[in-house]
Amino acid sequence: MFKLHYAPRTISIAPAIVLEEAGLPYDPVLVDFSAAEQTKPAYHQINPKGRVPALETPDGVLTETGAILEYIAPDMVPDNALAAARMRELMYYLASTMHVNHAHGARGNRWADDPNAIQDMKRKVPATMAASCDYLEEFLPQLPFWGADGMIVSDAYLYVVLTWLPGDGVDVSRYPNLAAFQHRMNTRRSVQRVYELGML
Repeated sequence: MFKLHYAPRTISIAPAIVLEEAGLPYDPVLVDFSAAEQTKPAYHQINPKGRVPALETPDGVLTETGAILEYIAPDMVPDNALAAARMRELMYYLASTMHVNHAHGARGNRWADDPNAIQDMKRKVPATMAASCDYLEEFLPQLPFWGADGMIVSDAYLYVVLTWLPGDGVDVSRYPNLAAFQHRMNTRRSVQRVYELGML
């Protein structure tokens, strides 16, 4: 059985959605950020980066969201090479740009020590997250799998990122494509299940 180390409302819930979607049994293990468990030696034995998610598998531990998602459910990756590349293009963008934009709000001390600089980063979050939404609003309909009935792994990744928008000062209703995607994901049993478990 898989063991998923997660923290509520973080990107670590994307693997939980995919595990639920794939019907795979797993043991969810809470990493208590309020107690800074992610900084303690016990957790560093699992993930030396001190981040979530971490997935314990029969073959070892995986720690990056995109890699975890594809490992869990390779059948939820498009067969077509271009479609698979587009899927990864989206996930890399979410990881390298939008997640970083979001993290500037709560974790600015990763990039600066000056309190004024940290506050400036926080003030910038609504603008940078809105700019990312502008991009995704145009990009999403171009994806080869847009509108398909089946879910692919990047759907879970994007969905969790969109749940951060209210706290980042962005109204998703301004983006019809993103809002429609979010609504469609809300109807999936896998998404409903992570809410029932208190993960989101």
